[in-house]
Amino acid sequence: MERVKVGDKEFTISISASHIQQRVADVAAQINQDFKGERPLFLAVLNGSFVFAADLLRHITLPCEISFVRLASYQGTSSTGKVQKLIGLTESLKGRTVIIVEDIIDSGLTMKELLAMVQAEAPKQVRIASLLVKPDNLKVDLDIPYCCFKIPNDFIVGYGLDYDGEGRNLPDIYTVVPDSL
Repeated sequence: MERVKVGDKEFTISISASHIQQRVADVAAQINQDFKGERPLFLAVLNGSFVFAADLLRHITLPCEISFVRLASYQGTSSTGKVQKLIGLTESLKGRTVIIVEDIIDSGLTMKELLAMVQAEAPKQVRIASLLVKPDNLKVDLDIPYCCFKIPNDFIVGYGLDYDGEGRNLPDIYTVVPDSL
């Protein structure tokens, strides 16, 4: 499908499912190489990262664990700028290698808050793996060593990302058609 309608907006394909799968495999290969001999804990941020996290973990050959947390700052098509409390972290992070798995890093404010929360638990090291990064919209400096795609500051949907709860099930990533905003 070249175009889809999600809610009241129309979207056009911007990243194909096959291109996504190739980049996810590439990022996983880099993680496998960088953490050889370690047993990392992947900390996937819900709801958006669940598809990326599942596909990423299928390519990880290291012994590892995964846990899911929730930390949201989005509503509709834009960030609210208000980070909510971290929910769901039950594993001890002390002395562990933690890889935060995120669907998209937009302003970076949510990630900065999450990093502070994770660092407070005294992990050995923390790295970020993000499906998408919007470098032109970042408001804070972040080290994101595992990034599948850098994208413009457009609103997107699909492959786990939603528009008001819909569209997460689309296998491709779509960009909103400007005249439907």
